[in-house]
Amino acid sequence: MTFEDPTCAPEIAVVTGVEQPVLLGFRPARPNGRAMLVLGGGGYVALMAGREGVQVAHWLTGLGFYAFVLLHRFPNATHGVSAPLDDAMEALRLIRASSLAPDGLGVVGLSSGGHLAACLFAAYPEEWPQPSPPTRPDLAIIGYAPISTNAKGRTIIPNKPPLPPIEKQAFYDRLQPDAQLLSSPPPAFIVYSDSDPVVPIENALRLRAAWHAAGGSTELHIFADAPHGFALDTKNQPVSLWPVLCEAWLRQVGFLGA
Repeated sequence: MTFEDPTCAPEIAVVTGVEQPVLLGFRPARPNGRAMLVLGGGGYVALMAGREGVQVAHWLTGLGFYAFVLLHRFPNATHGVSAPLDDAMEALRLIRASSLAPDGLGVVGLSSGGHLAACLFAAYPEEWPQPSPPTRPDLAIIGYAPISTNAKGRTIIPNKPPLPPIEKQAFYDRLQPDAQLLSSPPPAFIVYSDSDPVVPIENALRLRAAWHAAGGSTELHIFADAPHGFALDTKNQPVSLWPVLCEAWLRQVGFLGA
């Protein structure tokens, strides 16, 4: 595992290489009986381990959740196409086995981490080497994720070139959560920016439509003007309120006490 700057604060750390997956655990002062798996973004070639990992974990532990930040392998020639998903599924199994979350286990995914989070609710490709029996999270929080507009034939930008490396593009092509969602997904909180120059808003609309078609419920928030990767630290803009809205939703769906 390599960092862009090994001297930087954990809150802004960026991981640029993962040889073996790492699961970082964060303990709340007052556990509420539930846990969250945190999947940061980085386009499957890096991981925003600080802004979309550690910072998110601190927010969640403040609400009483055990938080686990996954530093997963990337889809490339070394680790293969399915590496991120296999690592996320194994992380879920480890957390379940820990008995730290007897009342529920959710997932929080931002950017490409949101795509990975959504993949946890989709059918695992039959032609890939099958991992241990999958376990699905009990709740999802997904932000500004490229659900399927990076997939061949489903891009919004005409003639969009494939994304390197070829294994990354293959992952996006083969796993399109909105088209492969399993039935009866759990409640989902979805947050996007309508002005996102990287991830078109169609991703949010596709995900919401698929979630409802599969029998699930969603809370969708689209902010008119916010940058891609707004995370938790985009200050003095309406999008900075999304964690507050999410907390209210968590209480509403019974995943957070009064």
